[in-house]
Amino acid sequence: MELIDKGVLIVLSGPSGVGKGTVRAKVFEESHRCLEYSVSMTTRKPRPTEVDGVDYFFVTHEEFAQRIAEGKFLEYAEFVGNFYGTPLDYVQERLNAGKDVMLEIEVEGALQVKKVMPDACFIFVAPPSMEELHHRIVNRGTEDPARVAGRMKKAEVEIGLAHEYDYIVINDTVDNAKNRIMAIIDSEHARSARVLEGYGKKVLKID
Repeated sequence: MELIDKGVLIVLSGPSGVGKGTVRAKVFEESHRCLEYSVSMTTRKPRPTEVDGVDYFFVTHEEFAQRIAEGKFLEYAEFVGNFYGTPLDYVQERLNAGKDVMLEIEVEGALQVKKVMPDACFIFVAPPSMEELHHRIVNRGTEDPARVAGRMKKAEVEIGLAHEYDYIVINDTVDNAKNRIMAIIDSEHARSARVLEGYGKKVLKID
């Protein structure tokens, strides 16, 4: 009987403007990896091009509230009158199938996940410096000075919580950050607790 190596849940966070979305996209270019991006659940209506189960799991407010009551979310939050959350059963199903699952979520959401699945791999993507983060946010050209200042203030709070994560990856360049994250994922699969859980004492012949 072939034993399936259980997947690793990778939680990726970092301040706005640090480039975590770009880094995540680069990681997913590694096509040989059994890596999946978690599909979130939401109460908002689907846009014309969106597909249920691919872009989001679309549910009613009542269904979402029921899942909250039953503890079926890894994390959830409300934004502009709609709820968004990570379904616990979906993530567990993919992990048990041997898939590594990545969440790219806010620090607040990551701390919620840590309470439910403390054995997940938590990675904080940090800027080389606050000056560089400010430069990146300004260069996007989408924020007025007041919003830039707000994002910088929030970034200071989030960076202050980086000690809650297992790893801190400095995003000096996208390729460097991607390589560091891939190395972290490899090392997580070699953790003794994960190997023992997957293969057992009989397979490893440990007394």
